Amino acid sequence: MKTTRHATYNLNYHIVWLPKYRNSVLVNEVASRVRSIFHEIADNKGVEILDLTVQPDHVHLFVSSPPKNEPALLANWFKGISSRKYNHRYADHDGEKIRWARGYYAGTAGHVSSETVENYIQQHKEGDS
Repeated sequence: MKTTRHATYNLNYHIVWLPKYRNSVLVNEVASRVRSIFHEIADNKGVEILDLTVQPDHVHLFVSSPPKNEPALLANWFKGISSRKYNHRYADHDGEKIRWARGYYAGTAGHVSSETVENYIQQHKEGDS
């Protein structure tokens, strides 16, 4: 369980997206650089990468995030910021640029037992803030 000032949460999202035209561009040094940029984004945005797989033609990101960050926002951050940073730092011409396809897959993952919910309720009885 993680906490913010006003929430206790366990929100984990599996987000998958593709390079434009599903080109197999995420290999070798490109994959390494993109992976590093994803970790920068997570650190800057206060989210935790639980698992990350960069395949030649798609990315699997498993991330834990506070409730204020909806899955669409997470996908937009990781896709938009990563392509801008990568293209600014490493692409000398259009053929080297990272471009992501439109859209993404987002799913939730995690398990909350009834015991966890009961413990939360006991810790926050009426009158406690």
